[in-house]
Amino acid sequence: MLAEKPPQGLISLVISILAYLSLTQIDKVMHIGQQESLIVSIIFVLLIINLAFQLSFQVEYVAERLKEPYGTMILTISAVIIEVVIIVMMLSHTASTTLARDAIYSAVMLDINGILGLCAIVGGIKYGEVEYNVNSGNTYIVMIMTALGISMVLPAFLPPEHWRLYSMFTIITMSVFYALFLKMQTGRHRNYFSYREQHSKEQLGELATRKTIVDVRVAVVYILVGIITIGLLSEEMSMHMDAGLTGSGVPPIVAAIVVAIIAASPEVLTALKAAVNDRMQTVVNISLGATLSTVILTVPVIEAIALIQNKPLIVGLSPTQMVMTFLTLAVATINLHDGETNAIEGMTHFVLFMAFAMLATLGM
Repeated sequence: MLAEKPPQGLISLVISILAYLSLTQIDKVMHIGQQESLIVSIIFVLLIINLAFQLSFQVEYVAERLKEPYGTMILTISAVIIEVVIIVMMLSHTASTTLARDAIYSAVMLDINGILGLCAIVGGIKYGEVEYNVNSGNTYIVMIMTALGISMVLPAFLPPEHWRLYSMFTIITMSVFYALFLKMQTGRHRNYFSYREQHSKEQLGELATRKTIVDVRVAVVYILVGIITIGLLSEEMSMHMDAGLTGSGVPPIVAAIVVAIIAASPEVLTALKAAVNDRMQTVVNISLGATLSTVILTVPVIEAIALIQNKPLIVGLSPTQMVMTFLTLAVATINLHDGETNAIEGMTHFVLFMAFAMLATLGM
């Protein structure tokens, strides 16, 4: 079944724009206290999540015509763009030096332990053993380990005076790393990221009609306008959230988790539908592809902005975050080594996700 066609999501976009204009005007003409700011920030979060879900339909619409691995690549990159936009907007309204780090860490936990774990449980309960291309799992995991190690583990051990030089090294290295990965993913090793039997069943035939081309173009315009709107909503959300959470005793990582949830919301629906339809390859591409894209793209962008603004950021993981990241990648390495997954393996990841949530409530 094809994704929702482009024009059908315009209502959510219009509502989001009107809500943005209305709430910003209210903020200008009346005083809003801490409690009211928190309520307004929640409204903005709901608007952004709803718009992100609507964008996912358009991204999926485009993705289904580009086939794998381009489809999930478009989906994950769109999610990363949304995440970067939100983080940049929030950094401009907060004094936190760990927001970007915590948001990326939360996204890794959500993508691998949350999405992959839940989908493996759903697919395992319905189908038992669910197959996928083992090459994709192995490739993603080793690249995620490398990217996380360079971008977020080693910086935790560097003296502060070296942050500028190492940030420049990270930006260059990660950019080249991802460019080479995309070349391999869409070229010589494209077959690593598709499951042959499932791929053959999912072929939608030749759709190169004029109407299809126009539909895709409309979808792309809708996505661009939607991302710009999310940026505007995020700026207002960040201001009200910062005012609403200041002095409330809420752990600082909560704001970062909100960013991760918003960025992952377009991926969750697509991944769950894939799991229900016995397409674990799509789930692997989405969850691990999103993790890789988040680390390898978001960190360099945020560090580049920090260098330009001469505003040092803490990107090195905390000891607790390092342990959780190590456990997550170790479990993923073991679970994804054979090209099959089941509900038990999914449960191990979901338990780690619950541990992450518990630690977050403790402010860790």
